[in-house]
Amino acid sequence: MFVRDILNLLETLAPPALQESYDNAGLITGHPDMPLKGVLFCLDSTEAVVEEAVRLGCNLIVAHHPIVFKGLRRINGYSYVERTVIGAIKNDVALYAIHTNLDNVHFRGVNAKIAEKIGLYNTRILAPKQGFTDIGAGLLGALPEPLSEPEFLNLLKNALNASCIRHTALRGKPVQQVAVCGGSGSFLLPEALRANADVFVTADFKYHEFFDAENRLVIADVGHFESEQYTIELLFDVVREKFPNFALHCTKVNTNPVHYWV
Repeated sequence: MFVRDILNLLETLAPPALQESYDNAGLITGHPDMPLKGVLFCLDSTEAVVEEAVRLGCNLIVAHHPIVFKGLRRINGYSYVERTVIGAIKNDVALYAIHTNLDNVHFRGVNAKIAEKIGLYNTRILAPKQGFTDIGAGLLGALPEPLSEPEFLNLLKNALNASCIRHTALRGKPVQQVAVCGGSGSFLLPEALRANADVFVTADFKYHEFFDAENRLVIADVGHFESEQYTIELLFDVVREKFPNFALHCTKVNTNPVHYWV
């Protein structure tokens, strides 16, 4: 097997053309024709993840977030990005990112995984790209039965293993229609409001953006890592189905840079 065999499979699921213009998804280090020894799946490629890949004998890291997001003007090892890239190149480890192209996929995308974890059904893309119905940002789905807001927040906290949830004021209304967006989703609040969602589950809301809910729904900010952590499981399962006997590993490194004092 070669690196390109994994890339071809993943790019069938989430074609690179679906990524946003600002993104840097794709093969960041390494070459598609490298013989493949093993694959390590993670949310973030970091120095510790590269070291883990080397220990496991993996020479391909498949991450959700691109380690190189903006152009590198020099590679001297003065930042964690530079050190990660240097470590990967020194150890012949290919770094691959499948980012907003996977965000924009409906079935088996990032948001479908969140919906699965919290039990949503009858899902649809929240903000379809022009000319499409199953490609775009966010997802809207329904709970099998309405829950009270505290019940739903407890379900969400447990399902996503979140230390805490930042949220707007509870409205005292049942929750059944739920909008989700893995990662930074505040840009989708107008779409969640238009869809009459009862709760919008996402991350990275800024202080003043919480006011924009205007008591028309509950914003539930679960944290960036927390909202996307199961993307690792998603990618692992996709590759394992095609290559069940190959050396595949999910990272054991917690790359969440945010910690909570509780």
